[in-house]
Amino acid sequence: MNKYETLKQMINECRNIVVFTGAGISVPSGIPDFRSADGIYNQKTNFSASPEEIISHSFFVNHTEEFYEFYKDKMCYPKAEPNIAHKYFADLQKKGKNVIVVTQNIDGLHQKAGSSIVYELHGTIHQNFCQKCGRLFGLDYVMNAKGVPHCDKCGGVVKPNVVLYEESLDEDTIGRSINAIMSCDMLIIVGTSLRVYPAAGFVRYFKGRYVVVINKENTSYDSSCDLVFNEDVTNVISNIK
Repeated sequence: MNKYETLKQMINECRNIVVFTGAGISVPSGIPDFRSADGIYNQKTNFSASPEEIISHSFFVNHTEEFYEFYKDKMCYPKAEPNIAHKYFADLQKKGKNVIVVTQNIDGLHQKAGSSIVYELHGTIHQNFCQKCGRLFGLDYVMNAKGVPHCDKCGGVVKPNVVLYEESLDEDTIGRSINAIMSCDMLIIVGTSLRVYPAAGFVRYFKGRYVVVINKENTSYDSSCDLVFNEDVTNVISNIK
């Protein structure tokens, strides 16, 4: 039995599955990751600040217009569509599996593919709020605004509901994610280097039967896994469908 058949059998045996995803699952959808040669952190900017500095809370507060110039151009991909991997995990749910997605991504592609339980550790580009009155706005409102988007009711600055550097993760989302990982039979880690904390540390709570990593590069967790695929997730999914 090859690795793909083994993975397929593991999935068939398990009912409660958590899929823990990072940027790598969305690269085939045309969204760059962070650390590769073409990733966001290696993008040239029009500012003296690095990409990591630009997507920080302090930069947002002190250089809001420059933040939005970078954010709209490099972080938001409203035309991106779910790929075969997003769709596969959503379809598992339709086939009777209890599938929970815990994601570090902010692109909303898991929901677009049809996954109904998605815990977004770092927030989402699809929710934005007025810092003054709390009014909510969709992605189109932000993308269509010239420069900094302001609330159409009170004029306050609109902020994306994403977790920037220097900001804390939502405690409720953390709790739900850890509980899901602790309670599942199988944990499938996809497209993440497991270098971003505290999110990467959540996988240590797994107590179930099988843990699988699908990531192009090695991770620090590989030695603890039942199966490791150092390849594009779309290739893995194509071989188990």
